Amino acid sequence: MKLVQGVLLARRRHHAVLRVAAVLVLAAPGLLASSARANATGAPRASSPEPGVAVGLKTCTFVDHSRSVMNFTTTPASLLSSSRTLVTEIRYPATYVTGAPSEQRGATPLASPSGYPMIVFAHGYDVTPDIFAPLLDAWVRAGFVVASPLFPDEKQSEVSAQHGANTEEDLVNEPADLAFVTRALLLASNNTPSNCPVMRGLVSASELALAGHSDGATAVAMLAFDHGLDPQGVNFATLRTGLHFSAVAIFTGAENRAQSYAAEASHPNLLVVHSRVDQCNPLSNDVTLYDTIHQPNKWFLELQHAHHLPPFDGTDPVAFHVVAATTVRFFRESLQGFTPTTNLVTYASQDPAVARMYKGTLGPTFEPEPKLKPVCSRN
Repeated sequence: MKLVQGVLLARRRHHAVLRVAAVLVLAAPGLLASSARANATGAPRASSPEPGVAVGLKTCTFVDHSRSVMNFTTTPASLLSSSRTLVTEIRYPATYVTGAPSEQRGATPLASPSGYPMIVFAHGYDVTPDIFAPLLDAWVRAGFVVASPLFPDEKQSEVSAQHGANTEEDLVNEPADLAFVTRALLLASNNTPSNCPVMRGLVSASELALAGHSDGATAVAMLAFDHGLDPQGVNFATLRTGLHFSAVAIFTGAENRAQSYAAEASHPNLLVVHSRVDQCNPLSNDVTLYDTIHQPNKWFLELQHAHHLPPFDGTDPVAFHVVAATTVRFFRESLQGFTPTTNLVTYASQDPAVARMYKGTLGPTFEPEPKLKPVCSRN
């Protein structure tokens, strides 16, 4: 990734997608199998539905008429739209039907009297949330609703439409997108008239989490911890007012160095996941972010051999299993109002050749840090 006018942007155009070439023979035994029963806190309510739960999928559209979208094919950038249309994929637990796809569009949600915990997920550059379906679906099967807005300038279709223009400069508008969509979903769940009826009674407003990958992770960190101003002159702390996120997960993200970060008074549990051999976004970017947030309830999962996207889209099965299982446990405990115990460190570090977990204090440091050839594309 690179800094342009203080904003982290990725060196990814004209590069091929990097996939894992090394053969990893050391698996993380029992991680996914144990994740369904892993709640060392003894919390009274399990969020996990019964085995065999399908993933329902519904798309809802929310329009923010107060903010605009830019066209970056012109110099300077010109107005593309006077409003921001946020198509949002909603994944939720649904009844499994024998012979049907595990992901069922328009399926009837499984009833939950108190509503499900909700994770709002932010995708990165030139992709859609569908790229992350294996991870998002794992969260749903563990008992979460997952909502994923498509960002107006960074979604795959718009990157193509703007013919390689630097649409990543829209990243600083995405924290407000996340806040806007979260509020719209909560209103819909609270039976407020909405064009998204699938949300009615679906989520528990007191059990919210944020997660994001790459540029999406940077947007998540800005919404959760930034104390600067967005392009409309609104403080990021104001954007998150009234949204009580209990957990924040940052997957290979970074700070926007033009902004000011600090721990929130609410101290949401923080999990950072990054690989030491990520060739798109250096490990040091997330270590800097992690070290800036001065709170004890934070964890850093350092992957040893994975690259930028494969631990999150499932194409690196070993790293993916660790990420899926660890995040399920992290979210489950956090959204039930608990601070994960030291057992989370042991749990995520079962195979140090694959992943190592750090808790509190400073993030992992290396002398020297690996020098890697930058390779980026969709992420």
